[in-house]
Amino acid sequence: MTEIGIIAVGGYNEMGRNMTAIRVNEDIIIIDMGIRLDRVQIHEDVDIDRMHSLELIQMGAIPDDTIMNEVNGNVRAIVCTHGHLDHIGAISKLAHRYTAPIIATPYTTALIKHQIESERKFGVKNNIVALKAGETLEITKDITLEFINTQHSIIDTVFAAIHTPSGAVVYACDFKLDRTPTVGEAPDFERLKQLGKEGVIALITESTNAGRNGKTPSELIAHMMLKDVLLGTEEADVGMIVTTFASHIARMNSIVQFAEEMGRIPVLLGRSMERYVGTAYQLGYIDLPESVEIYGSRRDIDNALKKIMEEGKDKYLPVMTGHQGEPGAVLGRIANGETPFKVETGDRVIFSANVIPNPMTQANRYSLETKLKMKGARIYDNVHVSGHAYREDHWELLRMLKPEHVIPAHGTIQMHSEYIQMAEDAGYSLGDTLHLLRNGEELYIEEE
Repeated sequence: MTEIGIIAVGGYNEMGRNMTAIRVNEDIIIIDMGIRLDRVQIHEDVDIDRMHSLELIQMGAIPDDTIMNEVNGNVRAIVCTHGHLDHIGAISKLAHRYTAPIIATPYTTALIKHQIESERKFGVKNNIVALKAGETLEITKDITLEFINTQHSIIDTVFAAIHTPSGAVVYACDFKLDRTPTVGEAPDFERLKQLGKEGVIALITESTNAGRNGKTPSELIAHMMLKDVLLGTEEADVGMIVTTFASHIARMNSIVQFAEEMGRIPVLLGRSMERYVGTAYQLGYIDLPESVEIYGSRRDIDNALKKIMEEGKDKYLPVMTGHQGEPGAVLGRIANGETPFKVETGDRVIFSANVIPNPMTQANRYSLETKLKMKGARIYDNVHVSGHAYREDHWELLRMLKPEHVIPAHGTIQMHSEYIQMAEDAGYSLGDTLHLLRNGEELYIEEE
């Protein structure tokens, strides 16, 4: 008899601060330790690196893992599925409480190391283990971890399968079923179908876009949309700015390629650009042309913007952070007139990102766009495809894995309810094989 507990630590009531614990008898595997960025942004000038975890828990910014004191068992591993901050951002605040290795894919482990290095409050000494997609690692004699390749808006994203004597528990938080990715391999459909045959006890899956009809468009579509905007217009000599997620390496790769085709020098601006793109390049995930310039510090960024103004905007393609209107990001400073770069009538600002749907971000983004328009900018909006599965992708995953139990995670109650409706269509029954969990709850499953 195997007793399995699924403990919802964070990310079940909201978007962000994701953390789930999977208990197999008395051994526990923690998956993800994320931050909730909008809760941090509400407070001006917050230096997270210097803050205590209990303050951040009170703010609702990181998972409240004090509930783990009530759980009977020992944590054997901390597993991270990809490198976004809502999945790894709390590692530097919480991981030191557990004597367990941190296991993630090679790119994700590099980002986790960056997180730990910048931490000022706690010393995180956990062993960090890199495991590639397609590999397995024995955690205890009864538990084996397997990483299965998938796609998302950051490279090296995986599904985590926790193999137990009674079958697998699969954690699929943040994925898209992209058959034509522009960087990396398509998801491992063969392995997912094979897992479905071997037996999946439970699937824990994100519900972010479960309410959107159809399937998520491939990254190849975003690649073509960008090409159309950058290369498919007559006025080619105007100033152009592209803003996107620094962590979206496939998208950054496309933008840099198109800059070359346009005969412009790509200039990547922002600390996070330096970290995410620089790390991807060092680890061999992407090639960068000789001409590319990357600047992280504010002084270097302002010097680069000054050079662009002096030598001619038509010679450069600046790519920067700030598409959500985040205070202090490069694009916001340009909109406020705080840099040497002056937006002039007809300059293009291309948003290769969606607006994150929370009121604070929407207000910041509205303010940013209005300021840019007042200076004469032409806005190209939503040149983007999502990194999250839509409803029919979720349906496909259920059909492949055939889990006995399904638990929606990573989302608000509205998102969970959209997922639940889809899962009911697929034959699951709420309260029996389909479960709605809230932060702090544990679901018990007994398996023969």
